[in-house]
Formats: sequence, C-alpha cells, structure tokens
Amino acid sequence: MRTRHARLSLQRLLCRRVLLASALLLLPSISGLSAGLYLGGGVVTLAAQAKDPMGRLAGAKTVRCEFPTMASGDWKEGVPQSATKAASLSLRFEKVDVDDGTAQAVGPFGPSEINVRLTVNSLHFMQSFREGPLYLTTVIGRPRPDGRWPAVHTRHEYTDVALPGYTSRPEQYYGTCTVEP
Repeated sequence: MRTRHARLSLQRLLCRRVLLASALLLLPSISGLSAGLYLGGGVVTLAAQAKDPMGRLAGAKTVRCEFPTMASGDWKEGVPQSATKAASLSLRFEKVDVDDGTAQAVGPFGPSEINVRLTVNSLHFMQSFREGPLYLTTVIGRPRPDGRWPAVHTRHEYTDVALPGYTSRPEQYYGTCTVEP
C-alpha cells in the first residue's frame, strides 16, 4: 500500500509539473493573468486550462459516455469471427479521483468502486468482477470541437450460452464522453 501511495504521489507531482510547464509555454500568448489559478508554484490561466486537454481529464469528477457503435467477437469452429452493429450503451463514472486511482461506475444496480488511471494521453476506468469479466473504458485525450471526447469501452467476457441483452461474448464499443470538473 505504501508503494502504491508513493507511486500515486509521484504521478500527481509529474502531472502538476507537466500542467505547469504547458501553462508557462502558453502564458506569453495570453493577454490577461487576472483570471488565473495558483498551481504548484505557478499561475495557470483559465485559457491555458481550456487548451490543456490532459489537465481537463486530470480534473474530471464525473464522466458520462454514449456508445452508438459496437463490435463483438466469437469463435466459430475455433476460427475468430467479428461483427459490427449499432448499439445504445450509456455509462457514467462519478467521484473520479485520479490521485487515488478510484471512481464509482454507476449502473442499474447502483454504484460500484472501480480503478482509474490517468496516462499521458488518456483516462482509463477499469472494472473487474469476481465472476471473471473485465470492463475497460478509455477516454482519449483529444477532445472534439463540440467538447466531447472520443472513447472506447471493452468487455472481456465469455459464457457458453448467449442471452439477448446480456454480454456473453467479447465486445468493444465506440463513442464519446463528456467530462465534468
């Protein structure tokens, strides 16, 4: 536990230094410093924050995702097969804390604790179930002009019986998310 805490503290420090360095590079092009925040020894303007996608992901507290497209996989007589189709999957993550690496996935049966990892170009949400499935959602650090973020949600799961409406084979969903501070 102590090693994990030290690693998270180092990640937090490095993230703040990257944010600060990014902000300092942007400061000469920003005319007013009055709308600024003090962060780790430097001033970061609101305009600089808006231009810094990873800073926005690092400050995420709620993430809402919509996935309109999916691909599923299966093995027919041992040969891998895939199919793509329309989907309607919505996910919500709350109480996101990139420093502690935790969040809550809010689903139809209530919230569940999950792991979060902020990297240099994405924000990952990982949910591992005791029964075996692993779900991974990645928000890619390249926001679109409309403010939504590209995202991928993957479900690593396989059951012998396929039931409509339930994940029984590997699935990957493609869509976008909104990020709220």
